[in-house]
Amino acid sequence: MEYAVLGVVVPLLGCLLSPASSTRPECSIMQEIEEERSQCLAELVGDNQTSGCRRQWDNITCWPEAEVGEVVVRPCPKYFRFLTTFLGNVTRNCTSQGWSDVYPAPYTVACGYDSNSTPGEEQTAFYGTVKTGYTIGHTLSLIALTAAMIILCLFRKLHCTRNYIHMHLFMSFIMRAIAVFIKDVILFESGESEHCFVSSVGCKAMMVFFQYCVMANFFWLLVEGLYLHTLLVISFFSERKYFWWYILIGWGAPSLFITAWTIVRIYFFDVGCWEEVVESPFWWIIKTPILVSILVNFILFICIIRILVQKLHSPDVGHNETSQYSRLAKSTLLLIPLFGIHYIMFAFFPDNFKAEVKLVFELVVGSFQGFVVAVLYCFLNGEVQAELKRKWRRWHLERFLGSDMKYHHPSLGSNGTNFSTQISMLTKCSPKTRRCSGFQAEFSLV
Repeated sequence: MEYAVLGVVVPLLGCLLSPASSTRPECSIMQEIEEERSQCLAELVGDNQTSGCRRQWDNITCWPEAEVGEVVVRPCPKYFRFLTTFLGNVTRNCTSQGWSDVYPAPYTVACGYDSNSTPGEEQTAFYGTVKTGYTIGHTLSLIALTAAMIILCLFRKLHCTRNYIHMHLFMSFIMRAIAVFIKDVILFESGESEHCFVSSVGCKAMMVFFQYCVMANFFWLLVEGLYLHTLLVISFFSERKYFWWYILIGWGAPSLFITAWTIVRIYFFDVGCWEEVVESPFWWIIKTPILVSILVNFILFICIIRILVQKLHSPDVGHNETSQYSRLAKSTLLLIPLFGIHYIMFAFFPDNFKAEVKLVFELVVGSFQGFVVAVLYCFLNGEVQAELKRKWRRWHLERFLGSDMKYHHPSLGSNGTNFSTQISMLTKCSPKTRRCSGFQAEFSLV
């Protein structure tokens, strides 16, 4: 009977909590049960009870030794706090035939769970909505970022340090989205819970990859801030030399921290699939660098806005006051998704502070960040749009002149040269190919 009750309680708790965190929820519950079981069995070895009822583990609660006729009252297990705020008691009698059945029975009734209550259903619906929201966000981001990467890679005129840094940031967003999808499939959709205690190397490797992608994404947001601040503060600097430092910060620094976290987990906290992060003290090996990157980026953001304000009030800027403030507001809004400034709102609050609001803000809103960055810094970039239009006009011109030669110029020997000359002259004479960089157009004050 106890096994049957356990089989109902654990999946029920799992349904209520599954989308709430990166940890598979039933693992937290089963680990609590396993800890209590281990403690109970360890105490059972030391018992020297010769009469009455011996200490017993009924798969949910540990019952201490008792004399015949004694009534033992035990509080409900701690994990029932996920189901109800009222925790009752369970009782068993020690008889000459051994322990009696638990009463009131079953455990769910004795511990205050009301099957007709709706908060659990509302929570499940909320968490399901959150999971759907961030799945849509990461999907849109993945599509937009992949298209942006293809555009920036194909057109050689777009190859520069600024766009190289954007491409690395885009790749970190892509890797983060892929890692989220893989994690959700393995932890929440596999339908298996063996990894709660003894997990495969592949499952742990997946969590290492997931944590690395998340940290690398934050560090490349930091690199974007460092690069823009360097452009504003230092008049002349070697972009090539600085670029390799940016590579080390964006991909190298997360490798060091994740490697340290992996070694610590292997030797000191090798439990389950390593998805337990909040309760683990070793979580700070990952959390501290991320918090530092968020804080530094916020400071850089304030410094950049201050420099923009100073340039706006410079006598060399010949715009009216309304135009100046509109340009400042535009530049500020463009920098917020690029620097990940929205993370500062909940970064330094406890994990349980406004948990539902934090979930929506960080998981759902954060999942669309890659999409917004791809749109602002690729698809709406003036330089990218000019290059796409130039290629489009060139392609149409080649088709037009090619068909014209086919019907009116059968000789390809000399006309091939004339054709290529026409193309090059039309391309060079096109005034739109001289458009300035979209980044410079958006941040002409910088």
